[in-house]
Amino acid sequence: MRVISFNAGADKQAVEKAAEILKLGGVIAYPTETTYGLGCDPRSHAALAKIYRLKERDKGKALPLIACSMEQVEKLFKLTPQAKELAKEYWPGPLTLLLEPADMSLRKFMPVFKDGLTAVRVSSNQFASDLACAFGFPIVATSANMSGDPACLSAAQVMGSFMHRETEDQPDLIIDGGELEPSEPSTIVKFDGDEIKIVRQGAIQI
Repeated sequence: MRVISFNAGADKQAVEKAAEILKLGGVIAYPTETTYGLGCDPRSHAALAKIYRLKERDKGKALPLIACSMEQVEKLFKLTPQAKELAKEYWPGPLTLLLEPADMSLRKFMPVFKDGLTAVRVSSNQFASDLACAFGFPIVATSANMSGDPACLSAAQVMGSFMHRETEDQPDLIIDGGELEPSEPSTIVKFDGDEIKIVRQGAIQI
């Protein structure tokens, strides 16, 4: 597994290399505002399949996305007035919204939806945000560990999680953004008309 260090605010090489791998259909491990995550182009069926293999995750469980900004989200998803209000207050940060795609044909190219919804957030982590901007499309962001195992808070822990796997079942690149502080996962919210429903209570209290 190749590892590249990322120094926030001073290192564009790591972002450019990660974006290049995503465009080629690869899988990366990278830091977010909560834990290290596995990322890929959500429109790549092969890359999605690799992530499910890496994690040994049930394919019936949808994968969340990280976007660059609320503007990027609005291009692809429907934001209700309630969703916009929460997004303006808590993004970037650990708030995940379950949203409908603006164009349902997206489901043919981006198989991460469940019940017509996808989980998306704008990360406050510098690398995750820069990568989504450089890639020009939201990226998959699922925890970089085997399903059921503790979340990884460092690049070394990510390596330890997958080093016993065959090369084809390892991340193509790991971004070392330093050790993360333990934190709660993102709060997940869905919308039923004007009602806001908490699907998972996490770092943000709503």
